[in-house]
Amino acid sequence: MLSFNNTEIAFSGKTKKDLNRSYWLFKMVSNPAFVSIGKSLTTFAINMHLPIKGMIKATIFKQFCGGENIEECDKAIQELGKFNIGTILDYSVEGKETEKDFDACATETIATVAKAKNDTHIPFCVFKVTGLARFEILEKVTSKQALTTEEQKEFERIQHRVNSICKAAHDAGIPIFIDAEESWIQTAIDDLANEMMRLYNIQKPIVYNTFQLYRQDRLAFLKKSLELANTGNYFLGAKLVRGAYMEKERARAIEKNYPSPIQDTKEHTDKDYDAALLFCSENISKIAICAGTHNENSSMKLAELMKEKNINSDHPNIYFSQLLGMSDHISFNLANAGYNVAKYVPYGPVNEVLPYLIRRAQENTSVKGQTGRELSLIMKEKERRKLG
Repeated sequence: MLSFNNTEIAFSGKTKKDLNRSYWLFKMVSNPAFVSIGKSLTTFAINMHLPIKGMIKATIFKQFCGGENIEECDKAIQELGKFNIGTILDYSVEGKETEKDFDACATETIATVAKAKNDTHIPFCVFKVTGLARFEILEKVTSKQALTTEEQKEFERIQHRVNSICKAAHDAGIPIFIDAEESWIQTAIDDLANEMMRLYNIQKPIVYNTFQLYRQDRLAFLKKSLELANTGNYFLGAKLVRGAYMEKERARAIEKNYPSPIQDTKEHTDKDYDAALLFCSENISKIAICAGTHNENSSMKLAELMKEKNINSDHPNIYFSQLLGMSDHISFNLANAGYNVAKYVPYGPVNEVLPYLIRRAQENTSVKGQTGRELSLIMKEKERRKLG
């Protein structure tokens, strides 16, 4: 019987030192005041070039990141692989704005594809379009504003970068996720993703778009996306997540006086997420999905749907995924039961992935019950091991 309460399996990859570090980290991020102060102090220290990189790398970076470059991720890749858990290398450098930076991000993403081609423990790669493009251009394209001649050339360079990554993934036979972002740039991203799927998902699912089910319109959009795939005779790749920009989305809707695209309640989000799982499982011959969720109920729901519909636990079109350093009780227990599981493993220079790390800390503080659940399971395992 699949259970997410088995801490022996959940933390089988953690040493006593790892377990204690995780305990104190989650203990700290459970305190909103600490996270708020820590964010300000850490950002100040980095900007002032104070020598705190070593401390960050040994604590929160070690918990949530694989390394500063692809090579440094090898240890995490191999450790996860021992437990039949794949790695999704995620170059998590953010906030770049120059053409040189965008080209470098495309090159780095293609390097992750090359790495995955030669490593069976890396089943997917991933990128954000904002790593390849100015936010403002994506916003203009989404809102259907006319582009200047220079902006049109800039957008063509964005299209070229996206295509070069997806072509490399196709040629290597490595599926790749295009992450979802803010709603006011998402249509541009969706259009790029659909075009890449039309080009590269003919024989098998290679390119996956991401559907944020905390948006009221995404379940309908998922169904529309399958219609497009059927019409175009290609496979739909769908990464299903709840979403990552709720506060920002609601604040912008209030500021600009338009209806928020976000679901009114968490229950509505949960309902749509599980409905998306059902829809995909009913169309699994044409849809490949990755259920990116830290929600135990939804993870169990998908496992039960697979059983009901006689879908093998290791069916290549269904993966579960969680972030490195979080929800090991879901990842390790699913993998132990024979399901396909992969962890997102962010990497990049410590100073440059700091925004990602701060978001992880804030997420664990703000998501109701998340940190408490992590802590209670760690404490249960410490007790089982008599660590005190």
